[in-house]
Amino acid sequence: MTARPATLGQLRESGWASRPVKDEIRANAVTAISTGRPLFEHVLGFEHTVLPQLENALLAGHDVIFLGERGQAKTRMIRSLTGLLDEWMPILAGSEINDDPYAPVSRHGRDLVAAHGDDAPITWVHRDDRYGEKLATPDTSIADLIGEVDPIRVAEGRYLSDELTLHYGLVPRTNRGIFAINELPDLAERIQVGLLNVLEERDVQVRGYKIRLPLDIMLVASANPEDYTNRGRIITPLKDRFGSQIRTHYPLDVETEMAIVRQEVRPASVGGIEVRMPEHLSEVIATISQLARASSHINQRSGVSVRLSVTNSEAVAANALRRALRAGDRIAVPRIEDLDALAASSGGKIEIETLDEGRDGVVFENLVKAAVLTVFKERVAPDETRAVIAAFEDGAVAHTGEDVSSAELAGLVESVPALRPPVAQLVAGDESPAAVAAAVSFVLEGLHLSKRLNKDRAGARSTYRGRR
Repeated sequence: MTARPATLGQLRESGWASRPVKDEIRANAVTAISTGRPLFEHVLGFEHTVLPQLENALLAGHDVIFLGERGQAKTRMIRSLTGLLDEWMPILAGSEINDDPYAPVSRHGRDLVAAHGDDAPITWVHRDDRYGEKLATPDTSIADLIGEVDPIRVAEGRYLSDELTLHYGLVPRTNRGIFAINELPDLAERIQVGLLNVLEERDVQVRGYKIRLPLDIMLVASANPEDYTNRGRIITPLKDRFGSQIRTHYPLDVETEMAIVRQEVRPASVGGIEVRMPEHLSEVIATISQLARASSHINQRSGVSVRLSVTNSEAVAANALRRALRAGDRIAVPRIEDLDALAASSGGKIEIETLDEGRDGVVFENLVKAAVLTVFKERVAPDETRAVIAAFEDGAVAHTGEDVSSAELAGLVESVPALRPPVAQLVAGDESPAAVAAAVSFVLEGLHLSKRLNKDRAGARSTYRGRR
């Protein structure tokens, strides 16, 4: 930073050229697209749907509104747009609204250039500081967004009509940057009018005084489609200002959901205990969310966020970790029994709609069973289980549960050799007792849900027997 121009004159000599923020974003987007660099590193599942539309909007220089239910990466994409700004930007020193050294818009900036000319001091702002965000709430005021008269400055002897008495709000302070409003329909209509005025007409009235604010801002907003049409509304002139309206969506397949979970889930390995999430159980957790989004028993208007899959994965891993801590194991691998922990982690993520009171638990339990059965049918071929079924019909019995150790459960592979082929396919080379126990538990539950084995449950323990 010490090598950068420190005065207006040095800035001119350096050859730096000012450009509107949308031109700046467009140029950096062109570079990223032409070199094949992804615009957003950690947004998955939108490669062929949302991102092409967003790229078009950036290349066209549009303001953008994202429509989508909760948990569809709207805010993440908005915040990631700062990566398309230049890393450093010069402003006049002391400017509250990032005044362009070549064309200041605030009274402070104009006075500074008038007084010092080419010796006017310059400071540099990082792109992360050129982003402003506001969650729209009914109590949001013009003062929050645009500004308000500062009584302390008035007490210092300035007149109310003096622009220097104004304490700038979030929008002016994001001048030459990106300003985002989340849940835009929740913003009161009169506040939307004020926002439109400063963005479109380039002026604002505070306490009856009209102040010119030719701001340079890219406006980005998010909204839930249900709120967009029912609970709140965006005034027509403001809606018209958004050049692009982009619809987001949840992951379209289980594989994408699993990839997002792997990216987002927090490591559960602690205290020297390694937690290994088996692939088949990760698929079960992702499938639960996919089935919930298609279920008539789930309120689809509120959506089923990807956070459901993330928190469920963390809860299952935590339950396995707790079991390993009590047993003194060094490796913890979640098993089918750990899915009981999902009741707590799913409660606030989905809204179940049933005509009968008290059936919420039944609806969710059926979702979990359906997910387990779906994954079992995909991962375990019927040919590999015929011998297992025959062994249980000949009298084999298996016990699973919280109090059954991994070694005891893994030992079933020795007492029931028919379990070895399907288990070997599921463990994918991990021969630890915990991994083998998780695979055995999955095969037994899958056969029960396929109506090939009987299951008796007493407390935390389950017993599997043949159906004869």
